[in-house]
Amino acid sequence: MPRRDPDVNQFLVALLGVNPLVWRRIQVPSAYSFWDLHVAIQDAMGWQDYHLHEFEMAEPNGAGNLKMGPPNEDHPAELGELLDYETAIGAFFSDENPCALYTYDFGDGWRHVVVYEGIEVAERGAGYPRCIAGERACPPEDCGGPGGYVHFLEAIREPSHEDHKDLLEWIGFEFDPDKFDPAAATFDDPKERWRIAYEQP
Repeated sequence: MPRRDPDVNQFLVALLGVNPLVWRRIQVPSAYSFWDLHVAIQDAMGWQDYHLHEFEMAEPNGAGNLKMGPPNEDHPAELGELLDYETAIGAFFSDENPCALYTYDFGDGWRHVVVYEGIEVAERGAGYPRCIAGERACPPEDCGGPGGYVHFLEAIREPSHEDHKDLLEWIGFEFDPDKFDPAAATFDDPKERWRIAYEQP
């Protein structure tokens, strides 16, 4: 269930390598961790959270870049230098340090720029996180990254394409790349998502 907070942080999330641009503007509780922000980005974009993810951004003191990710015993090289569920977004994002790179699915390589747009006063009666704006549908999961998405769109738009029938069937015979309604975005409780993902009691 969305949380309520005295103030909220606003972010612009844009998917890189895709034209026209796929983007979302979200507001999340200021007390969120990077894991919580990850869940909000997944839900606002329309991803299914089937794959690993990672944040990378500059340290507040300018000493270099740090990575934040989930625990990953099978592939320790992909583990962030900091655990995202232990790292508060407020410790990194600021007007002076506004940008992070968020990568989802290291195979397909979906890269997003996450831009901190400042603090907003939470509206009375509103639930957070929430998506307040955005454009275009999220690419289908496992379609092969930005290059695969271009191929997918070409195939479903052109009946004579050799992959038209297979990809149209794979996507369920309906996909509108221009369709997105911010009001239709729903958000999971990040604590519950964590419990499901990592079998926490």
